[in-house]
Amino acid sequence: MLRGILRAAMLAALLWLAGRTEAAPPSTTLTVFAASSLQEPFEELARRFEAAHPGVRVRLNLAGTPQLAAQLAQGADADVFASADEHWMLDVQGQGLVSGTPEVFARNTLVLLVPRRNPARIRDARDLARRGVKVAVALEQVPVGRYTQETLRRLAARPDFPADYLRRVRANVVTEEENVKAVVAKVRLGEVDAGFAYRTDAVARDARTLTVLPIPLPDTAQVVARYPIAVVRTSRAAALAQAFVDLVVGNEGQTVLMSHGFRPAAADR
Repeated sequence: MLRGILRAAMLAALLWLAGRTEAAPPSTTLTVFAASSLQEPFEELARRFEAAHPGVRVRLNLAGTPQLAAQLAQGADADVFASADEHWMLDVQGQGLVSGTPEVFARNTLVLLVPRRNPARIRDARDLARRGVKVAVALEQVPVGRYTQETLRRLAARPDFPADYLRRVRANVVTEEENVKAVVAKVRLGEVDAGFAYRTDAVARDARTLTVLPIPLPDTAQVVARYPIAVVRTSRAAALAQAFVDLVVGNEGQTVLMSHGFRPAAADR
């Protein structure tokens, strides 16, 4: 009799567990391809999105924008694409890889980073032309690399900069990195004397080991990075993907982005 009671109890427990399993919401992974400079705010936004959408996990794929665009073109599984410039967004849009109209959600500008102890005694961008100074930049195919080259050209056009400034700085470039985080790491580790990065890198977690020097250009001549975002056309969770985009471009997302040093997208409209 006792054995029968135990068997009945076990059967009831198994049926209860089976019911719980069937009632549990299915888990969904939302894959967001984002430029590496977006790491800190997007990590925070991912946590907020998961909290608001039980059962959803946001997976961030952070890399240089050209790498992300190439992965999308090769059929990588993604739901959202956030680019560090409009050039690469237009490229993937032209290939039919995103849905709807991409929306600019943030802006950024460049700064010059040097190690905290600043062994090369760099005071501003003019000193990058001194013989022996080691400079890190990003590859020109990467948005921050293209912004860097345009910034150097604008600096070289100033009458108070040496006539051969651009040539001398380029001769001092000892490394070209695949993304901005790699440039920051080179400066932080003291492997170079200076590197160009985004203003947001000056407020990132590792910024306390760096000294930030502004770019000596008037506001109207500063190179401005514009970040667009869109839903990937082949997303298998298009509604969730759009909800994530809405979070980024909405008031909550804008507040998070500004807390990490980004300029609001509204100023660009």
